[in-house]
Amino acid sequence: MTTFTANWSYPTQIHFGPGRIAELGDVCKAAGMSNPLLVTDPGIVDLPITKAALAALEKAGLKTAVYSDVRPNPVASNVTAGVDAYRSGSHDGVVAFGGGSALDVGKVIAFMSGQTREMWDFEDIGDWWTRANPDGIAPIIAVPTTSGTGSEVGRAGVITNEETHTKKVIFHPQMMPKAVICDPELTIGLPPAITAGTGMDAFAHCLEAYCAPSYHPMSEGIAVEGMRLVKEHLATAVRDGSNIEARSAMMSAAAMGAVAFQKGLGGIHAVSHPIGALYDAPHGLTNAVVMPYMLRHNRDVIETRIERLAAWLQLPEASFDGFLQFVLDLREEVGIPSGIKALGVTDDSRFDTLAAMSVVDPTASGNPKKLSETDIKSVLRAALDGS
Repeated sequence: MTTFTANWSYPTQIHFGPGRIAELGDVCKAAGMSNPLLVTDPGIVDLPITKAALAALEKAGLKTAVYSDVRPNPVASNVTAGVDAYRSGSHDGVVAFGGGSALDVGKVIAFMSGQTREMWDFEDIGDWWTRANPDGIAPIIAVPTTSGTGSEVGRAGVITNEETHTKKVIFHPQMMPKAVICDPELTIGLPPAITAGTGMDAFAHCLEAYCAPSYHPMSEGIAVEGMRLVKEHLATAVRDGSNIEARSAMMSAAAMGAVAFQKGLGGIHAVSHPIGALYDAPHGLTNAVVMPYMLRHNRDVIETRIERLAAWLQLPEASFDGFLQFVLDLREEVGIPSGIKALGVTDDSRFDTLAAMSVVDPTASGNPKKLSETDIKSVLRAALDGS
């Protein structure tokens, strides 16, 4: 039975539209920055889009520096080195610029810049966030250059603990960026494979939020519209990366997914996180590969809900099977592999470890039904066979 008691929060100011990167300097100044640290990743640090961002900061008269030591699955040392760069440069804010990894690291750098405790003391467990000194959290401006994680409208960052090989969620309400620039022109150069993986990540966020059992009707409605946008525009964005309408729709869907998953995530992410941590597999791609197997596992408790979703999405068959077929067809159309062998999981030798990590992942608690290690291994076996 649904419990109709909940706490709701919605996010920050968003400057959305093509060409809005030109406003970056003014947005930073409005947030009180005069010397921001731009945090990005090695893959885009030398690209024209990054040069455009730096030019906008310079035009506004802001001093800045760049930090780009960010791995695709960011680790603690990326944050530590970034905090050192922030402090040594006497910076007064962070521009988190890039895909989900750069956004997460940028936010955690801003958060940790004025803390004295170690980062793991602020994992998203209970009220651990209250341990932080709020006066030591620097302001953040977020600029996504992919359309997937939606980290630009989130209050957390996912960082891998290199010692335990586990992904940890670092959370504080003040990690919410002061403002976001969503400029779909920044995503035009994304390769098709990255467009597909990040787009399916946005879909996974919306889907799991929609299926989560907690009560949050606003997030649920946003999730449905996010999935509609992915349904109608992801394949076009993959096929024709210069299509600004498709790029805009996918950038909207990414932010909507992150807003929606305030309602919860679930087993797709619970399995994806350990695979990403142990095999360094791209997060969005891993979600896309695991998705149909976890859907099938959850069928008995979500079937009615999925039937309603299939009708809302105007699928040819408004049923669970019709929705599952839509997911399989979309994955094939955008080039998502059918099984986890493509992620490096070539046999079952680490299934026990993956299952043990999955059931304690923070997202597991949002799954529509409780997950056991036996359940996870069953999902992994199906995903290994690609059946």
